[in-house]
Amino acid sequence: MSEQNPYQSTPATPMRPADEKLWATLIHVGGIIFSAAALGFVPALIGYLVLRDRGPFIRAHTATALNFQISLLIYAAVLIPITIVTIGIGGILYIPLAIVAVVFMILAALAANRGQGYTYPLTIKFVS
Repeated sequence: MSEQNPYQSTPATPMRPADEKLWATLIHVGGIIFSAAALGFVPALIGYLVLRDRGPFIRAHTATALNFQISLLIYAAVLIPITIVTIGIGGILYIPLAIVAVVFMILAALAANRGQGYTYPLTIKFVS
């Protein structure tokens, strides 16, 4: 009788292209929804950890979304001292940051839905 190693994982099965497009789109849209609570990185992080081995398309989109969301958090954190130093006037900069972020996430979701790659502008690459 052969014993199965409980710590050995089985390789992930590749996703169908239609499923990859769907999940990539949902990860970008999830960033829009969760950004309202400053948790926009959560869908991208979960998607990256769970789906990254399921296909090159989904891996590229989850990594791109995660990089953008982390970069967005850094940009927002940089605005905190600017807001404090300018006695609140720097807080106005959050508005264009939020608008640009939503526009980029919509563009990324549309590209994912069409089955195309997308690279967010002004993004620091943390994961690949």
